[in-house]
Amino acid sequence: MTKHPKKKTPDSNDPTNSDIPDTEPVDTEDELSRRKRLLDRLFWIRIGLAAIGGTIATFLFESIEGEERRWASIIFMIMVFVISAVIGKGMKIGLPPSDRKKLVTTGIGTYVFVYLFMWILSYTLVHHPSVDLTAINL
Repeated sequence: MTKHPKKKTPDSNDPTNSDIPDTEPVDTEDELSRRKRLLDRLFWIRIGLAAIGGTIATFLFESIEGEERRWASIIFMIMVFVISAVIGKGMKIGLPPSDRKKLVTTGIGTYVFVYLFMWILSYTLVHHPSVDLTAINL
């Protein structure tokens, strides 16, 4: 009786399995340049949306008073940011799996600060008390 050697089947845990590439594919300079250009465009789209959204929030929530106005504006800010994330997803930037969170994190800090700045600035300009020159005793 002769023994036949066992036929080796590919094992997914076997590090010598040559069917699975070890690294992500290397991108060309053109592809990297295209991604950077699209991420820069997403950044500026977010900044523009923040400026417009902060200004709109001044007028949109005019009828709401106190703490509710602040929360309404913050929820509106989050909604506008989600819209910018959908726009970023639609841009088909083609990020590798290791960089997927760049769609969300690109410009998020600047977005928040520009939104709040524009909201405060536009609110201050719209609700600035008029100066009564007759009340000043010279």
